[in-house]
Amino acid sequence: MADDLACGGFHHRSDSLPDRAGVERALIENALKPFLDEVAAQRAKEVDTISRHMEISLGELIHRQNLQLAELVGRQQSGVTVPGLDGNIALSESHLDELNNRLENRRAELRNEKQCTIGDILHLGRAWVLPHPERNTPGFAFMVRDEEIERVAIEAAKKFEADRGWQVESVESENRGFDLISRKPHPHDPKTFTDVRFIEVKGRVSVGEIALSANEYKTAERLKQDYWLYAVFNCGSNPELHAVRDPARLGWQPIVKIEHYQISPSNILAGEAN
Repeated sequence: MADDLACGGFHHRSDSLPDRAGVERALIENALKPFLDEVAAQRAKEVDTISRHMEISLGELIHRQNLQLAELVGRQQSGVTVPGLDGNIALSESHLDELNNRLENRRAELRNEKQCTIGDILHLGRAWVLPHPERNTPGFAFMVRDEEIERVAIEAAKKFEADRGWQVESVESENRGFDLISRKPHPHDPKTFTDVRFIEVKGRVSVGEIALSANEYKTAERLKQDYWLYAVFNCGSNPELHAVRDPARLGWQPIVKIEHYQISPSNILAGEAN
């Protein structure tokens, strides 16, 4: 690791960084444990749903097989002579054992699926993360999130959909690559939907450039005609909504800016120590 780290125009010596143990402790306590709790809760809910369906379906099969076996055994005990009766009883018993084993194995599998743990942590390095030094300049200001402007834009998008008679669901907090899901109800059955839009909302205080994150852009590429960009301009005064279908087709340009230093080979040779 280098002795100095350059971040946002400032230099920090590497010995001012937390040690490896401190970094891993902060990672586990502040990020991995909350994430583990979230995943475990979601996994438990999914497993419980699967378990209920499994118990019902396999339980019904086992019940039917028990009835069939009881009928065959009843015939045998009553002295009814039926060709192949003993073989049918053995086959029925074998099938019942198989169903019970499937039930127990599936229960064990589902119990294991509920188990979530934090795996090994691979340490790659440490670095300070600071706000971008040019975040307030015109070239980057439009990429900085303004909560009030975003709220105005979201409300404008929801109203636009409601005025069209569509039902809107907000998924802003789920990091799915879009903010809203809007569904068009069937004219004769409000519980059935005939069309859907996955909407990413971008608000600007006046009229400005629009930026998509990598996740948003890839989601737009994947959903194509079902993905909509609602650009809401003039959120600081009179919001104007512009709806764009399949925005990935518009020819976006990736923005990559890395601060670095370079020098020519001649300077290296000239500065070489004798």
